[in-house]
Amino acid sequence: MKNILLLVLLTFIYGCSEYIPIAGGKLQGMLTLPPGDWTEIAKADIIELETNPTDPYSVKLWVIGKGADLYVHAGDNRARWVEHMEIDPNVRLLIDGKLFELSSVRVESADEFRVFANVYEEKYGNRPRNENVNEAYLFRLVPRD
Repeated sequence: MKNILLLVLLTFIYGCSEYIPIAGGKLQGMLTLPPGDWTEIAKADIIELETNPTDPYSVKLWVIGKGADLYVHAGDNRARWVEHMEIDPNVRLLIDGKLFELSSVRVESADEFRVFANVYEEKYGNRPRNENVNEAYLFRLVPRD
């Protein structure tokens, strides 16, 4: 019985691994220039975000892209990757084998948050849990200088 439970657990973990928020390290992919329009690329449900360039830390996240704007969102959870971006805004994003070097900017505009929330709802079928821009951690990812 223990062996069967272990097998079921391992099958579940392996089959759902892309959805399990386990942190990783440095991302590998084909370095690609950021597009002018993220809409098509950001159709991926889950992407990988690398923060903390001196000691790379990566996580799997949902992503929202609309036109020139690309966002990652932590809700009101001050996650480790959020802390890293507050210290060093340089990030790398992996989508479908393409690696983008970007910089993160925290969204502070309620109007911009509302636009993000509308696209989020279109893509994922529900609105972000906390839409207070002062409490939620929403970052726009932009090309590095």
